[in-house]
Amino acid sequence: MSDFKCEEVMPFESSASGKTQQIEQMFDDIAPHYDTMNRLMSLGQDKSWRQKAIKRLKQTNPNTILDVATGTADFALSAYDAIQPARIVGVDISEEMIRVGEEKVKAAKKSDFIDLMRADSMNLPFDSQSFDAATIAFGVRNFESLEKGLTEICRVIRDGGSLAILELSVPTNPFYRFGYRIFTKIFIPIMAKILKTNSTAYSYLPESIDAFPQGEVMKALLLKVGFKEVEIKKYTMQTCTFYFATK
Repeated sequence: MSDFKCEEVMPFESSASGKTQQIEQMFDDIAPHYDTMNRLMSLGQDKSWRQKAIKRLKQTNPNTILDVATGTADFALSAYDAIQPARIVGVDISEEMIRVGEEKVKAAKKSDFIDLMRADSMNLPFDSQSFDAATIAFGVRNFESLEKGLTEICRVIRDGGSLAILELSVPTNPFYRFGYRIFTKIFIPIMAKILKTNSTAYSYLPESIDAFPQGEVMKALLLKVGFKEVEIKKYTMQTCTFYFATK
């Protein structure tokens, strides 16, 4: 039995593979359409959410940043432009997402500053206290073991460093929640069909959001794995939550 319901939500319910393998397959499948779907699913708000998270992160002046579940490197690229750290390392389980991300990094002429590699957040290939900060944008709910993944990320952050997490969330306000349900059950499946992308991925999305521990529950977990302070902010009718944890 998993500690959190989100660990039991799988993209392919009939598959015998573990969650990590299923997540890898799912993102390999949707990588070509991922950025477009992100814009559509957030109604263009995902860029604003990233900028708000980066603005808070910039206050700590990190020189080295680990971007976990980096995907197509949107967060890594935006963070470099705003903060200008010496180095950003982006890791992701999906080879195809990394490939798309590398193309974007190369096009932006940032290859000297941003390194992308395939790696599992459950077992990061870095020494303890290697980074000033870590970031996760819309990927933490996909962890096979939430506590193990966050513990591993905490391990590679230096004492006094920080972790910035952006994650989609279910609004607690009844009015906002009603709109959210309509959006996820009707609009997102339609967009997936129009783009002819993997419909399984976008049925998994609302299920994984619903099952993810939010607010004070997530804060308690971050404190449990080794962080000392946790800030929480909600954006855009409570559909996105920002966690900023200090080690």
